Amino acid sequence: MMEWLAMGGYGGYVWGAYGVAVIAIGAECIALVRRRRRAFARARAEAEVNHGD
Repeated sequence: MMEWLAMGGYGGYVWGAYGVAVIAIGAECIALVRRRRRAFARARAEAEVNHGD
């Protein structure tokens, strides 16, 4: 098992790349949720303003 994880000496690079990719995808998902919430809040506020006309 350890030999497979070491990947012929390149394990640190390979698993590090996987780790960076997971962090980047997680950060993008968090950013997406935040952008979506802001967009809905902005649309809601705009609808309230336009509703008053």
